Amino acid sequence: MALGWFRALAQGAATAFSGGSEPAQEINPVAVEAMAEVGIEIGAERPKSWTESGLARADVVVTMGCGDACPYIPGQRYEDWELDDPAGLGIDEVRAIRDSIGDRVRVLLAGLGIAS
Repeated sequence: MALGWFRALAQGAATAFSGGSEPAQEINPVAVEAMAEVGIEIGAERPKSWTESGLARADVVVTMGCGDACPYIPGQRYEDWELDDPAGLGIDEVRAIRDSIGDRVRVLLAGLGIAS
C-alpha cells in the first residue's frame, strides 16, 4: 500500500521500491480492494524481498515493524512506521491502515520537498 501511495502522490517526482524481509506469496486482496477505493491500483504488484544494493541506493528506508529482521545499512536514513499487518483483517481495519499509510507518505514526501 505504501508503494501505491508513494507512486500516486509523488507523480514521478521521486522513485520508490518495495521489499520485505519475509514477503508474502501475493498481494493481500483486501489491501488491493482498499487501495482501489481511493483510485490506486496495486493488484499487478508482486511481493519482493529487499536487497542490500537497493537499500544502499535509497535516500530513506522505511520499515514497518520488522523488528530484528529489519535491514540496516550504516549511513542510511531510516523511519520505522509501526502499523498493524493487514493480513487476515477485514476491509474496515485495512481502510484505517491504508489511510494511516497515506498520511505518512504525505509527510515523508513533504519532508523530501516533494509536493503531493
